Amino acid sequence: MKLKICSLVVVLMGFGGLLQADQSKTDVVERLESATKVLHQIVNAPDKGIPDEVLKGAKCVAVVPGLIKGGFIIAGKHGRGVSTCQLPKGGWSAPAFFVISGGSWGAQIGVESVDLVMLVMNDEGMRHLLADKFQIGGEAAAAAGPVGRHAEAGTDWKLEAQILTYSRAKGLFAGIDLGGSVVERDKDSTIAIYGKDLPTRAALDGKASPPPEARPFLAEVRRVKMRARSK
Repeated sequence: MKLKICSLVVVLMGFGGLLQADQSKTDVVERLESATKVLHQIVNAPDKGIPDEVLKGAKCVAVVPGLIKGGFIIAGKHGRGVSTCQLPKGGWSAPAFFVISGGSWGAQIGVESVDLVMLVMNDEGMRHLLADKFQIGGEAAAAAGPVGRHAEAGTDWKLEAQILTYSRAKGLFAGIDLGGSVVERDKDSTIAIYGKDLPTRAALDGKASPPPEARPFLAEVRRVKMRARSK
């Protein structure tokens, strides 16, 4: 038992180091591929997928494949993700890469990988995403989104939610508290894929051209949005 607990502590201490590690272009391309797969699977989950009404209204889509959750007295969340926003003249922006990290006091012991989709639903949420750094629950409000093929008419998600979150662990939908988590620009991944540093706003407001490696991810975003609009 002592050995198991010590191992968990070592793993958790290593999370921060993993996120600081340099990212190669191969790492980023693999993350784009994983994000494409995660988005497809979560949107199309039978009876538990993202409602068409939510997808129709989303201004930006962000995906974190394999967000690491772990804890021994102190719980932690660490992961790298990719986002894109709808442009005023149509189409979707070049991807912006980000790191999400945070922790909260808790009594859990364990480590698991969670796939996370965040949908930005209004201009205020988009304003936060365009920044190079913001805190969920402080500056930006996030809530678990409704699930199912259609969102219930009586819910207030359309009026109040800046960011709606959908998470999946071990193939099943699971709640996750992102309160206190910090989202900031992933400089290493940005340089790896674009060949230069690029502010988040420059990518998401259409000033940058999407790299070829991002085309499948952007195509999946377009596909799910078009499908939602056709329903």
